[in-house]
Amino acid sequence: MKNIPQISDAELEVMKIVWKHPSINTNEVIEKLSKTSNWSPKTIQTMLLRLIKKGALKNHKEGRIFVYTANVKESDYIEEESHSFLNRFYNGTLNSMVLNFLEKDKLSEHEINELYQILEDRKNKRKE
Repeated sequence: MKNIPQISDAELEVMKIVWKHPSINTNEVIEKLSKTSNWSPKTIQTMLLRLIKKGALKNHKEGRIFVYTANVKESDYIEEESHSFLNRFYNGTLNSMVLNFLEKDKLSEHEINELYQILEDRKNKRKE
């Protein structure tokens, strides 16, 4: 597994913006986050700096404005967090998680059918 820095929930919101808009500048990040949060521009700038220190982001200057790009791929982050979640709550096994959802009736009939179809498709791909 790649070395993925620990990212807080708030920092994740900043990362989502950068992943969605690569090479985004400070003002654009602030503008986009101000639509979905009540964070001040200073708070957003602090989170950007923290993410740089953690190695999740890098920046460079274009004129007088900093432009940010991700050092961590979104897919790598999701994979790492998925494994971490399974390890913390389900001893690392996906079966335990799915069984828990099934036993607690947390999956609708539609979701069960979808899951079944995904598994069937995956099974058929392996046969090819």
